[in-house]
Amino acid sequence: MSPRSVANLNLQSTKLWGSGKNASVDGTKWDIYEQNLLAEYHIRYGGYGGIGYYHISDTYIALFSHFIPCGVYEAIYMLNGLHDNPTQIRPDTIHGDTHSQSCTVFGLSYLLGIKLMPRIRRWKHLVFYRPSRSTRYQHIDSLFTEVIDWTLIEQYLPDMLRVVLSIQAGKVSPSTILRKLGTKSHKNKLFQAFHALGCVLRTGFLMEYINDVDLRQLIQGATNKSETFNAFIKWICFGGDGVLATNNREEQRKRIRYSHLVANCLIFYNVSEMSRILNELNQEGFKITPDAVKALSPYIRKHINRLGQYLLNLARIPGKINYDLPIQMTLGT
Repeated sequence: MSPRSVANLNLQSTKLWGSGKNASVDGTKWDIYEQNLLAEYHIRYGGYGGIGYYHISDTYIALFSHFIPCGVYEAIYMLNGLHDNPTQIRPDTIHGDTHSQSCTVFGLSYLLGIKLMPRIRRWKHLVFYRPSRSTRYQHIDSLFTEVIDWTLIEQYLPDMLRVVLSIQAGKVSPSTILRKLGTKSHKNKLFQAFHALGCVLRTGFLMEYINDVDLRQLIQGATNKSETFNAFIKWICFGGDGVLATNNREEQRKRIRYSHLVANCLIFYNVSEMSRILNELNQEGFKITPDAVKALSPYIRKHINRLGQYLLNLARIPGKINYDLPIQMTLGT
């Protein structure tokens, strides 16, 4: 992540988009040569390639990027970016798509101090857990089909905390742990304990998700930002038909990160110009409401010149950016 994208937070318009405490994750397929150790055929996207997996802040900034195989369970890498985060942006809530519904991920996220709030689908396949066999509910009892194993959680809680301390000490990454726990082996008691804890948390989240319309809208909006960013970054990297033309694993990762850097630079430019234009409109007497600013997005690209002639003037000094440029907004319509 570039220093400029961190500075993005200081612009007034971004404060209406989010607090920086929420992030969303999603992946998009990048084409690579078929004769490559990383290349796999992706059924949903079609064709051979790898997955660019991005963490997007609620302020639209791209925080982290990974390049992973198509066949891997994407949620395995969900916690890596937040754990390895060296920046001042510290999200504590993460939104994901279907792959984020794993009870194991819910359990590990909770112990790492991260609140998992994914977008939910395929409800008929999800299990609701009641706290005890004797617990009954007046109107929703038919939803609950299983019982939480509190004994298992209590017995293996010290082991689960040791895993978390190892992650926080940098001895092991969250993705490594989730790969090990993802075997769903009946002999793996640690997996069963994380899964049991996750069952508690996911059931609570599902009930909250059902009851709170605003929460569903928040999650939908966050995941939409990730999907829009995927389209934005693929539009930027148009050369060579979007194919990563190298078989070197490290070079592939570099190209994903370089495109991530370019995307953040363009986002920063867009936000800066939007702030300047909004300020000018305000001075001309136009009324600007908070809802109008919230509806804007820095992923606009019609004004970006991808194909023209670029003149590089190393002697040119960019104008000073006013991060505290005021945008006087009018409440109401």
